[in-house]
Amino acid sequence: MNTRLRPADLAREHGLSTQAVRNYERDGFLPPASRTESGYRVYTEVHAAALRAFLALVRAYGHATAGGIMHAVHDDDLDRALTLVDRGHALLSRDRETLAAVRQAVDHLVPEGHPHDLPAGTGWSIGELAHRLGVTAATVRAWERAGILVPVRNRATGYRVFGAADVRDAELAHLLRRGGYPLAHIATVVEQVRTAGGTDSLARALAGWREKLTQRGLAMLDAAARLGEYVRLRP
Repeated sequence: MNTRLRPADLAREHGLSTQAVRNYERDGFLPPASRTESGYRVYTEVHAAALRAFLALVRAYGHATAGGIMHAVHDDDLDRALTLVDRGHALLSRDRETLAAVRQAVDHLVPEGHPHDLPAGTGWSIGELAHRLGVTAATVRAWERAGILVPVRNRATGYRVFGAADVRDAELAHLLRRGGYPLAHIATVVEQVRTAGGTDSLARALAGWREKLTQRGLAMLDAAARLGEYVRLRP
């Protein structure tokens, strides 16, 4: 643990630049390095473990969450760090459940039309749908502009009303967006679901997203091991 390492030693292991290592230290993702009398940074195996943990966390949870976890560890707030880890696992679990629901729904697709009007009080408001998905109303409107959602309007108020088919389409859109698919592609997939005119692209999208979920789960396993190693090495 007392082995003296240079920035280049840490960088070489991960194919990084030495400046990237310095930046990670500056941003609090690595613990502060000691300095030689001439001002050069001196890293140890603790710093090497921190870098391995941070990069593994980035692959598993993304840069922002990874940074938050490392900051919490360096603040000696393990509860906060583990809460962020738990949230990532909860999101993965929700994605798996949503994927399973969509895959099951695909097996029973039938053409569905959207009536021009619905009685007052029927269906979901834009706020209710946004809350259900954990997104903003602005996001729902963006999906509508892209043709992903086609809500009807309440005759009395003029407000959007989202029926069961809209909720299904929104769940699918939310899933595919987290998979990195652009809105134009999602609109095509949802239209196929809506009209049951063919599900080949939907099947490919779901298969690709399932693979991404598997890879994210494996990345979380690796990140947990790296983080645990770093926590044990810290003074």
